Amino acid sequence: MNATVIPLDRRTPRVLDLCCGAGGLSMGYHLAGFDVTGVDLNPQPNYPFTFHQADALTLLADLITTGRIHTFDLVHASWPCQHFARVTAWRGTRENHPDLLTPGRDLLNATGLPWVIENVPEAPLRPDYLLCGSQFGLNVRRHRSFETSWHGGGDLLPPCWHHPRLLAFEHKGERAYADAMGCTWMTNLEARQAVPPAYTHWIATQYLTHHTRTETAA
Repeated sequence: MNATVIPLDRRTPRVLDLCCGAGGLSMGYHLAGFDVTGVDLNPQPNYPFTFHQADALTLLADLITTGRIHTFDLVHASWPCQHFARVTAWRGTRENHPDLLTPGRDLLNATGLPWVIENVPEAPLRPDYLLCGSQFGLNVRRHRSFETSWHGGGDLLPPCWHHPRLLAFEHKGERAYADAMGCTWMTNLEARQAVPPAYTHWIATQYLTHHTRTETAA
């Protein structure tokens, strides 16, 4: 007998956050109403949700093979950005950081689920959403590009506003930067790799709106 499919608006949606770090973007999904499971290669003692320490590519491939990927509704991946980041090229160490985004996208497509990829703006992503903290009223300049399986769309955000007092990544040693991002549970070191929760709170809301409209049309 086929299992009954329960619409997302009648249950808590589940997201798998790959390469989750200390959980900046995971928190955004949580605030949007998702049950969050994070995966990272490194220990994350301050991660605020269910956590598995594992290689994200290997784990995702295993979930696809076993079919357990379908216990989730959405997959998010923040593949390491060092291969594409300008600062890595300046230091001349790009070859020390493999491209995980390309094989990662192939695996995400193989899940058959909706997905989101986050990375630096210079990464080879289709910029369905290009976000900055100033668009959400945060005192932070941190641009991130997001590619989605549903090709973006949704509500419009105001443009960036880089006023003179806006905190940039150069403030990475200051507690004020982590707090301004809304990552108050992190250490300063963890916050250096984090992204404000506001970004995925907004994207997750766009996804839920898109999914609801698709279900209604069907």
